[in-house]
Amino acid sequence: MEIVEKLPMPEKEKENIISQTVTNYGGKLMSFIRPKVKNTEDAEDILQEVWYQFSSLTNLSEIVNVGGWLYRVTSNKIIDKYRKKKTENLEDFVYEDEDGEFSIKDILLMDDSAGPEVKMFQNEIWKKLFEALDELPEKQRLVYTENELNDKTLQQIADEQGENIKTIISRKNYAVKHLRSRLKQLYEDLNN
Repeated sequence: MEIVEKLPMPEKEKENIISQTVTNYGGKLMSFIRPKVKNTEDAEDILQEVWYQFSSLTNLSEIVNVGGWLYRVTSNKIIDKYRKKKTENLEDFVYEDEDGEFSIKDILLMDDSAGPEVKMFQNEIWKKLFEALDELPEKQRLVYTENELNDKTLQQIADEQGENIKTIISRKNYAVKHLRSRLKQLYEDLNN
């Protein structure tokens, strides 16, 4: 019996499959995830993790049913999210004053008419966020800011930078992990 050695998929072919899959399934997966999690940021994080796992596969052509694989992995990521008990999003940290309750993200996006205490929190959060962003390698920082602050999709960023989607997903993932690690103490301080 002859042993057949499988050659790895050419990188260009892999990039094309990933790009086409993101285009075909991105919106559908987000619609699948969003009702099952607390907020849009959690949904985006889960989708990003799915794309990262998909782009890390060595031979995409061996997946018989790409849609089935994506939905199974997405379901697993949603379950993993529920198993994590720690707070990871700005919206999970709440500030309360006489006008009501605000998430930290709400505070960041308030206009200049916010009271002095809110303005102080806002300035401290922005300061720490930009300090943590400055610690990132330039390409990771650019992907994060373009996606999170300028509302560009990861595919748009990949197209603009002439990079494959896998590289962009990876950069965003590294940036998010770094920012969560660096801002954890701030989150805890503001939450207490």
